[in-house]
Amino acid sequence: MPDTLALTRWLNEIFGGVVASVLHMLGISANPATAINDTFTIELLVTLLLIAFFVLVRLSLSVENPNPAQHIAEMIHSFVGEQSEQVIGHGYERFQAYVTCVGLFVLLVNLAGLIPGITTPSSFPVVTLGVAIPTFFYYNYHGIRANGFLGFLRSFAGPVWWMAWLIFPIEVVSNLARILSLTVRLYANMFASDMMTLVAFSGFPVGLPVLALGLHFFVSLIQAFVFMLLTMIYLSLAVAHEH
Repeated sequence: MPDTLALTRWLNEIFGGVVASVLHMLGISANPATAINDTFTIELLVTLLLIAFFVLVRLSLSVENPNPAQHIAEMIHSFVGEQSEQVIGHGYERFQAYVTCVGLFVLLVNLAGLIPGITTPSSFPVVTLGVAIPTFFYYNYHGIRANGFLGFLRSFAGPVWWMAWLIFPIEVVSNLARILSLTVRLYANMFASDMMTLVAFSGFPVGLPVLALGLHFFVSLIQAFVFMLLTMIYLSLAVAHEH
């Protein structure tokens, strides 16, 4: 994808050489002038936007006179909290911050595709993989923390000890496959949505492109919710033996 953002060019001018050197050490060839692409720039902007939003809410908290940012934050907190309590159950509060951040990040990178000239970042598998991997390590870490390392491993063996030799490898592969599931589900749906929008804008009347944008908005919401919900489900399964 050719760079279209002035910010991308500016980032390459400052950090392109460093990024290219790091990629070279990993065996990936990269041109310092194009080492950073628009997809990364959008992800960076989304991250900075979320940080700025959370900082603003934290600095302007008020019981008597809450501002619009606080109202939005409270609605998000309430919605995610209700979903987390239903799926994860007791002790869901400690996971709510991560689940909220993942859900908002995925939602905003999905919605970025509505901006003219911007390809949806989550329509690239490397982006969705970049969210799936930390999610995988996060819920496994809490599974080990809740049950202990050996207790967490025993959860893969199933309830019948004499079937453990068969169940254990199946459960391990199933657990690893969640990375692929999180990655492909989000990527495939957003890629398909992007293609539909592109086709609609290629040679159809005004009405169809507007409908395509509306569909993209709807798909963005659904896929962000599904990613967040799956994160909750995997967390609930990982820490289930704690109680």
